[in-house]
Amino acid sequence: MLEREKIAQARELMKREEIDVWLIYCRETSEIPEPALMVVAGTPVVWESALIIGVNGESIAIVGGPDAPALRAKGVFETVVPYDEDIGPALRQALSRLNPRRIAIDYSEDDVVADGLTHGMYRLLLKRLAGAPYGDRLTSAAPIVTALRAIKTPEELRRIRRSVASAEEILAQLTKTLRVGLTESEIHQWVSERVRRRNLAPAWDAAHCPTVTCGANSPIGHTGPTDAKALPGDIIRLDFGVKENDYCSDLQRVWYLRRPGEVKAPAEVRRAFDTCRKAIEAGFAALKPGVVGWQVDAAARKVITDAGYPEFKHALGHGLGRNAHDGGPLLGPRWARYGRTPLARVEAGNVFTLELGVMTPAGYVGLEEDVVVTASGAEYLSKPQTEIIYV
Repeated sequence: MLEREKIAQARELMKREEIDVWLIYCRETSEIPEPALMVVAGTPVVWESALIIGVNGESIAIVGGPDAPALRAKGVFETVVPYDEDIGPALRQALSRLNPRRIAIDYSEDDVVADGLTHGMYRLLLKRLAGAPYGDRLTSAAPIVTALRAIKTPEELRRIRRSVASAEEILAQLTKTLRVGLTESEIHQWVSERVRRRNLAPAWDAAHCPTVTCGANSPIGHTGPTDAKALPGDIIRLDFGVKENDYCSDLQRVWYLRRPGEVKAPAEVRRAFDTCRKAIEAGFAALKPGVVGWQVDAAARKVITDAGYPEFKHALGHGLGRNAHDGGPLLGPRWARYGRTPLARVEAGNVFTLELGVMTPAGYVGLEEDVVVTASGAEYLSKPQTEIIYV
């Protein structure tokens, strides 16, 4: 079971960080998700809940009475303790028996997947621990949670590979369907229907997954499709992924609609595509265990700027897994908005996107591939687009 794999992995990370207990404290997770909860428990909770993972093998779920059957049915936590009126006594009793020196809780300034403990729940936790010596032993679980999400197990990698393959199959079908005159909205609807037919989900908000741009006037970013038509001489770009068995893919592909009599795209389009391709290859070549995230970004960014193009205003690569943006080290520049994530070191098992783009008079040339870090370098999970696809 995947949750047991991740708990075993969490314990190894706890040893590395010298943490005795990891405490996930949450409630009403369908309203305010706790990113770590589904990774190790596989089921949401409603009442105030404390999931305790001990470094030496114990796992205790203290949950409201109505939540207890689901936790027991999952069979992940060895001990499930239900309560009716007050979680405090059971929580203090469990911690008293374990007597941890360091208790990791889920907060982080840098990584959203490690920041599941709300301020209100933190204050509530301190109240529940009042009179016990554990309030002074709390520390951030970010080093554990970030690595837990970032370092994929074999089963997680299998699921990501399948998700990538499904997205690629849909994009291949789209190539046969594209034609002059289709609108961005029609292309979006066509792709969304193929996702539904496969009983899959979009990798992010369905309103802009896929993100479709046609020509040079389409907005670039997290935006929905418009009624702009694909015309001869336009680039069509899709930013697209699916969620399959809880894991995501995230790809960008470009097509060119030839004008009557054209054999190839204009030189400026071909140069932009070739530059983007070389930049992604530069990032891929720099990606290996131990490298710092910003250094990988810099290798790709230099190819773009050396070719005379403006630098792209985002990171080269983000983590990919349970979400399209999965936390962990960031392959990005050392900008304030990214905090310390570009300073993190890459580890084997990390899965990243590599994405960048260049604007041309025909539209945005944007490429994105999915890769996994291996013991000695990196491996493509997607089949890289190495040529412009002509329509």
